[in-house]
Amino acid sequence: MPADHLSATFAALADPTRRAILARLVLGETSVGELAEPFDMSLPAVSKHLKVLQHAGLITRSREAQWRPCKLEPEALKDIDLWLEDYRRLWSERFDRLDDYLKKLQAKGKKRGRKK
Repeated sequence: MPADHLSATFAALADPTRRAILARLVLGETSVGELAEPFDMSLPAVSKHLKVLQHAGLITRSREAQWRPCKLEPEALKDIDLWLEDYRRLWSERFDRLDDYLKKLQAKGKKRGRKK
């Protein structure tokens, strides 16, 4: 995945309104009007958020007569997960090493305690 597309995805996810829209779309496809209901903003403002999400590949929008449903595209989230995997593995290994080190320190402390 090109870095610029990844940047667009993270930028889209940086806004709490857009994250809330995605959370709603996890439940299934829905109309723009239904997505806008819980927000204290105009329909055009919600539409701008949807355009950002669509540009990032996180949602798709279609048209069926007067109904314009939005749908979550989970593949875009998989790209983020793949990008994060290297960091997840790195930190997991570091925490494992830290855990081993702390166990060694505790074992040394117990040995010293017995001598007294």
